[in-house]
Amino acid sequence: MAAEQGLSPDDVDDPVFALHRGGKMEIALTVPLRDPADLSLAYTPGVADICAAIAADPALARVYTWVANTVAVITDGTAVLGLGNIGPTAAMPVMEGKAVLFKRFGGVDAVPICLDCTDTDELVETIERLAPSFAGINLEDISAPRCFEVEQRLLERLDIPVFHDDQHGTAVVVLAAFLNALRVVGKRPEDVKVVLTGVGAAGIATTKILLAAGVRHVVGCDREGAVYRGRDGLD
Repeated sequence: MAAEQGLSPDDVDDPVFALHRGGKMEIALTVPLRDPADLSLAYTPGVADICAAIAADPALARVYTWVANTVAVITDGTAVLGLGNIGPTAAMPVMEGKAVLFKRFGGVDAVPICLDCTDTDELVETIERLAPSFAGINLEDISAPRCFEVEQRLLERLDIPVFHDDQHGTAVVVLAAFLNALRVVGKRPEDVKVVLTGVGAAGIATTKILLAAGVRHVVGCDREGAVYRGRDGLD
């Protein structure tokens, strides 16, 4: 890849840069706008009837707007892939990428949102204010341990699903692979010992889901070795 080779868009006509030029997604219309009659239905004056109906019964927003099938993919750019804290602007390609996966493989519309704030309180408050526009929140690439608090506080405050992909998405995939591997060797979760390399957000969530699946022995390791209660240097 060009980035791994220290190249820029000006250095080479790289296929990655070519694919990303102009972004990977757009907003498409689901209704025709052919003439003034269509416009009067989609916008004023017709739209006022929809607004009044939703004001009387907010649940109708899921029937008459895009909310029911739309999620927000939100990051602050503090833990992006293996790149680390690269900021919200540089995180947009990853958020776009996650959004196109939602659409292509789940039929769910997703909006990438990169927030220029790293204060936990501010981040939670901002996402909470955005929530009425969406049916779910996908948290992405937020640094640990802040990511745990952000997710927990949003789960307590919002009435829509909140999902931290780096934790739970990774954990679900690992569990699926683990269970398939056990079938191949004819063993049960309680029969094996599991060693995890990495005990960040993904590692902790994976440990929890493995224990819930019946695994009895899990050892988490970081660059210093096995993690255990009382080890020096741990929070």
